[in-house]
Amino acid sequence: MRIEAFGVEGLPEIEYGDSLAALIADRADLRAGDVVVVTSKAVSKAEGRVIAAADREDAITAETVRVVAQRGATRIVETRHGLVLAAAGVDASNTPEGTVALLPLDPDASARALRAQLPAGVGVVITDTAGRPWREGQVDIAIGSAGVRSLLDLRGGVDSSGRVLDATVTAVADEVAALADLVKGKLAGVPVAVVRGLDALVTVEDGPGARSLVRPAADDMFRFGSREVLGSRRTVREFADLPVPRSLVLQAISAAITAPAPHHSVPWRFVLVESEARRTRLLDVMREAWERDLRADGFTDEQVGRRLRRGDVLRRAPYLVVPCLVAEAAHDYADERRQSAERAMFLVAMGAGVENFLVALAVEGLGSAWVSSTLFCQDAVRAELGLLAGWDPMGAVAVGYPAGSPPPRPERAAADVTVVLTDEL
Repeated sequence: MRIEAFGVEGLPEIEYGDSLAALIADRADLRAGDVVVVTSKAVSKAEGRVIAAADREDAITAETVRVVAQRGATRIVETRHGLVLAAAGVDASNTPEGTVALLPLDPDASARALRAQLPAGVGVVITDTAGRPWREGQVDIAIGSAGVRSLLDLRGGVDSSGRVLDATVTAVADEVAALADLVKGKLAGVPVAVVRGLDALVTVEDGPGARSLVRPAADDMFRFGSREVLGSRRTVREFADLPVPRSLVLQAISAAITAPAPHHSVPWRFVLVESEARRTRLLDVMREAWERDLRADGFTDEQVGRRLRRGDVLRRAPYLVVPCLVAEAAHDYADERRQSAERAMFLVAMGAGVENFLVALAVEGLGSAWVSSTLFCQDAVRAELGLLAGWDPMGAVAVGYPAGSPPPRPERAAADVTVVLTDEL
């Protein structure tokens, strides 16, 4: 295959309302099978996506759907397009003082509109610059396309050694974008290039566009950024009818036991109740014990029923985990105050371990609900599960794949739970 790429020279400064198609066609001898590659900024200028912005950070915030990671002033965010980019693609270079360029509202639609005004048989790719995890430097990627295959699915094909390919899907639109950037250059003021020789990638129909390059969240192994991991843990009460792999639970337990604990001890034990019959008996025993306590406390039938229903999430989940505290490393003190503080240290460590466990489950795509029922009937739970006397069940965790998205998290401000002590009187 022979591929040729060249920049389209002589383009004027693009302004709002300019016809990009006419400007390009006047300066490039386009042929069927060519791919016209245009920087997003040129498209944004023509579409009026250059705005006044006294503070670029405010513009970035407005274009952000979620903050994936942040270090200092640099924010890696997801845009409304599903793209994960530094600064949401907001760019202050090569724009008038006091303005910034935003990404096109719909880059695929922009590509389709541009293609419709170019000679027949030409494909269009709109690009932006992006960094890459684990790699230095930036490259141009496709954020919009029309009439160009964005992905080349080679699965099922056979390589030169006769092996069947089972995972190879090439992001050819991104490769075209990177190739075109070599002839446009970042400093040469050439926002458009033509790539010739890729006739097999140019299609009659506009196609699904570059949106097809954005990996669905459910398939993204790196979905959560560093700013999102803790917030990913949500209490889930409805679960899909899907089995939970033990390997994922064990992986979450590995994260749990990295929590701090007193005296360099390991006070956590996790009982995995995989037997449905054992789980049913356990929950029946817990319910009976809890109901006895509630009625002894004088609760009405309606109050008892409401409280018992809170534990039904444990029956609906496909997997049950009982975290236990084993405080065998605790020191014995004759003084009751010191003994109480020793016990509290281990309880705090237990909470830290379970929180690690719940967060790790969420990162693996699993939902959970930590229910405190076993605390009210520890002896009964120990007997049913055959636990040693020193194992204290600290609730039960329902685990499973969420049946749907949880409701929005209630707004909580750090300032509402923070007291700042300064040297000022």
